[in-house]
Amino acid sequence: MTQSTLKLGLPSGSLQEATGELFGRAGYVITFSSRSYYPTIDDPDIECLLVRAQEMARYVELGVLDAGITGLDWIQETGADVQEICELVFSKVSRRPIRWVLAVPSDSEVYSVTDLEGKRIATEAVNLTRRWLANHGVTADVEFSWGATEVKPPMLVDAIVEITETGSSLRANDLRIVDEVIQSTPRLIANHDAYREQWKRDKVENLALMLQACLHAEGKVGLMMNVHKDSVKAVESVLPALQKPTISALTNEDWVDLNAIVDESTVRTIVPQLIEAGARGIVEYPINKLID
Repeated sequence: MTQSTLKLGLPSGSLQEATGELFGRAGYVITFSSRSYYPTIDDPDIECLLVRAQEMARYVELGVLDAGITGLDWIQETGADVQEICELVFSKVSRRPIRWVLAVPSDSEVYSVTDLEGKRIATEAVNLTRRWLANHGVTADVEFSWGATEVKPPMLVDAIVEITETGSSLRANDLRIVDEVIQSTPRLIANHDAYREQWKRDKVENLALMLQACLHAEGKVGLMMNVHKDSVKAVESVLPALQKPTISALTNEDWVDLNAIVDESTVRTIVPQLIEAGARGIVEYPINKLID
């Protein structure tokens, strides 16, 4: 490994596949092996290491890793002092933030955070939970959960603080959500010393640019069409474009080529309106990356 190598931590476990997919769309080929914690990447300047998201921020803070991807929840849980580069809104199930929620058995008498006074709570996010309780003036016994947290109430604990995206696992265990502790999304973070090195800073920021470009492009498509000059304003009024559409000249001086980026979900509605407004030869094409 040379000094011009960026040591990058990738989250193992539930986010591993989604992370590899995102990097692939950004133009990086990452190959995971079931026998190795060192994925290969088609960038000779990057060395990857699989690390649990729960531990990522601490290793980045210590400088064992120059940069890494982990959740805001684990940054706050560990209290790690790291440089946040950007937010990356992706997850294993949806593109929504994950939530840490307080959940209790359906027949529990706990209906608010104040009802937890003197109760026992199991969670993997002990520090987050203790701070949240303290902010509400509640004293409770918070214990670390080594797993299978949903099955512990009511026999072992009174309540749990657990991650959920859809709530299906909680419902399957006859639990109801009482309150939300925190919302969290993945973040690209860097070690402060590494970030002060210009080469590593540029490398991390370029990586952030490409990853965010892929996420910004999700759900977007391009529309290209020919429009008579007399109909340009009418066509523009139909397009819910991110910015003003791009207009280019054609060999026929009376017509122009118009390009716009729109939400894919609106295409079926606006195409008939575009035709009525005077657009012809409409072509829809995919958008892989969108850089503002």
